[in-house]
Amino acid sequence: MVQEVPLVWLAGSACTGCSISLLNAASPTIKNILIDQIIPGVHINLRFHPTIMAGSGEQVISALEDTAKEKKGEYVLVVEGSIPTSPTAGYCVVGERDGKPVTVEERLVELAQDALAVLAVGTCASFGGIPSAAPPNPSNAQPVRKVLEDKGISKPLINIPGCPPHPDWFVGTVASILLNGLPKAEELDDELRPLAFYGKLIHENCPRRAYFDEGKFAKKPGDEGCLYELGCKGPITYADCPNRHWNNGTNWVIGAGAPCNGCTQPEFPDLAYYQKLVDVELPVIGACWTSEKEGE
Repeated sequence: MVQEVPLVWLAGSACTGCSISLLNAASPTIKNILIDQIIPGVHINLRFHPTIMAGSGEQVISALEDTAKEKKGEYVLVVEGSIPTSPTAGYCVVGERDGKPVTVEERLVELAQDALAVLAVGTCASFGGIPSAAPPNPSNAQPVRKVLEDKGISKPLINIPGCPPHPDWFVGTVASILLNGLPKAEELDDELRPLAFYGKLIHENCPRRAYFDEGKFAKKPGDEGCLYELGCKGPITYADCPNRHWNNGTNWVIGAGAPCNGCTQPEFPDLAYYQKLVDVELPVIGACWTSEKEGE
């Protein structure tokens, strides 16, 4: 007998890039994920996804609400995008009830209470991201974690940040939950990210790390050397991009000659692109060239 795991995907303030990234999953493919058993005896039943489902209108809203009622405590809630919380405007409406619009904040609160677990996918859902960047933030967009805490909802929450996240980060997290159950506290970092994917700094495994330790820095894009002076956020960014690569292992941002923009971090996108990090402690192997430079 195959166990069905209901999954509801809720979209807030976002560009749907996280969904598109997942659709580009290579192994398993999105077809395998939605149709096959992702692990023997277990099948993910995607009950609601506003971007890829064929239906629309009252029919799909009914499917959403019926899942919450019929599968109480069994379904996994996935949230893409930050949550507008401004009381003065109807940002991000998901259907209607009794002729009145229902905001994504209301949907999140209702669905999270009865979910088995909540997965915040992408940096917008995990940390606020672009919609909640430095003012103006007119919708008062907030990360999922803050909304749940403010509403007094305590549910297992896993953040899977990235702009967008690598499809493996989401698929691997879901597969781990199905195989081993919800992650233990020691398997997540302080930001609720799975250590399996976010356990090390980009800087630790960067192929240009030797340049950093030698104090050899690129002065302009295309130069040989470490990209730190060009604004690389690798020294403060946790993700396994250097080992995993993107587009089915083809390449990644630093491999293409561009600095890391720190998209898996809570500070994204407020750390200015192409501007050198300041006032941060940087890991150094061997001679402390930073102290030597400062003493010049």
